[in-house]
Amino acid sequence: MKKLSWFNKIVFVGNIALAVATLLGYLLPFLAPKLFPILSVFTLILPSLLTANLVFLFYWGIQIKRQAFLSLLILLIGVTFINKFYKINGKLTESHEDDILLMTYNVRLFNLFKWIPDDNVTQKIQEFIELQNPDILCLQEFSKNSGINLKQYPYKHIITHGDRIMTGQAIYSKFRMIDKGEIKLPNSNNNVIFADIVIKKDTIRVYSIHLQSISISPDIHEKIDEQKSKMIFKRISRAFKEQQLQSELIQSHMKDASFRKIICGDMNNSAFSYVYSNIKNNLNDAFIEAGSGFGKTYHFPYYPMRIDYVFTDPTIEVKSFETYSDFVNSDHYPIVTRLNLNRDNN
Repeated sequence: MKKLSWFNKIVFVGNIALAVATLLGYLLPFLAPKLFPILSVFTLILPSLLTANLVFLFYWGIQIKRQAFLSLLILLIGVTFINKFYKINGKLTESHEDDILLMTYNVRLFNLFKWIPDDNVTQKIQEFIELQNPDILCLQEFSKNSGINLKQYPYKHIITHGDRIMTGQAIYSKFRMIDKGEIKLPNSNNNVIFADIVIKKDTIRVYSIHLQSISISPDIHEKIDEQKSKMIFKRISRAFKEQQLQSELIQSHMKDASFRKIICGDMNNSAFSYVYSNIKNNLNDAFIEAGSGFGKTYHFPYYPMRIDYVFTDPTIEVKSFETYSDFVNSDHYPIVTRLNLNRDNN
């Protein structure tokens, strides 16, 4: 510190404060939102803290200052968090005849309320599904009134709720379903559905999840003052507490199933959260296994939000993972992943 200029001394104090905040962020996935509702909101900004540490690393590095080791140490400690946020290289694996293609997509009621000024959203989504041709298709915020025709799928499981506006979820499959059901989430319009799907001699349980929304619209343009910021902060912390209960219900339900599992859908939370850790548990995150880039799944102009996921049993190989961020026909982007149920096949 003595050899630093007065400006660099101020910068390094900020660097230390950032390091402490980042270390606190590393603890957040282990802190239950019910006990720490305010702190849980900061899981949304952990990627910004990691980015800021990287900036400090370069700042000190180009000056060849030993202060660079502080941010380097913080980034090395959080390398698993970095992989959740950004992947440099995806996975390139040859396809195999036993591979299955899974797609998950929050379709936002097929643009029922004309959020997007386009009358052909349903048709575009149907054409995209036909082009990708997934073997298993999971749709959140599904509406039976859309008129979408997915006749290529002989098996389906659709549950919708509501009085005037019926919304829910759907699982479509080219493979036979031998059981299906729903996990009802208390005091919520959201839900979880599942189907036991027979693929050759194997049976896989597929969950499609849609957890409590944090109610941040991607269409926000108005100025956010202090009062509105506090309101948003409280709304998010309340949603995260509800999500904790919902994640615990999902975990309890999964423990009763003997089949291998695939969980996909809209979790409405970041990969740095308690809820993410609770649902993922010992499963693999398909983005970490085979994705690249930021993996942004939500159409939010100011931040690369990844709130939609595919989790797979460790014995299932994730051969490819892609988020179609150029397909803007909802407030979410479709995810397509290629899986192989038996790693020994390749």
